[in-house]
Amino acid sequence: MASHTSQSTRAQSTSKASSARKRRATSEDALALLRADHDAVLELFDRYESARRKEQKQKLAEQICLELTVHATIEEEIFYPELRQAQPIEAIDDILNEADVEHGGAKKLIAEIESSNADDDKFDARIKVLSEYIKHHVKEEYRCIFPAARKAGLNLDEMAARLRARKEQLKSEQQIWH
Repeated sequence: MASHTSQSTRAQSTSKASSARKRRATSEDALALLRADHDAVLELFDRYESARRKEQKQKLAEQICLELTVHATIEEEIFYPELRQAQPIEAIDDILNEADVEHGGAKKLIAEIESSNADDDKFDARIKVLSEYIKHHVKEEYRCIFPAARKAGLNLDEMAARLRARKEQLKSEQQIWH
């Protein structure tokens, strides 16, 4: 009987966890949306590292650059300014200034990647350095920026809708140019 009860309890907790994941997936707040972007681009970096064919690397590099460009834009246009306004303290300004500088460094590398191709001797090195930049930046966001956003009292659900809309707009504009 104890075995049946523990199986039933496990099934209920698994069902509850699954329901919670589904709710988060359908109603993600701004931080969940940004975290999902991070996860997606980190996965693209992993796929790039295991890729062997130059054509495959080229396509993955293009996707990485697109995803990062769109992500940086929505952070710079919406997320960072609203966090600065909600948390007008020097410490968050310093952290967000560092994030802006990190974005600038990433954009320079993205421009170099976009103006080269997988046949270039330094192509893999540029992707590797970009990956390291992004991994560092993501750690900083999770350690400092996301907790500050939670404490700031921002309406993260409403912000997510605006981030999502801007992201879709940017991606559709990118498709026109490519």
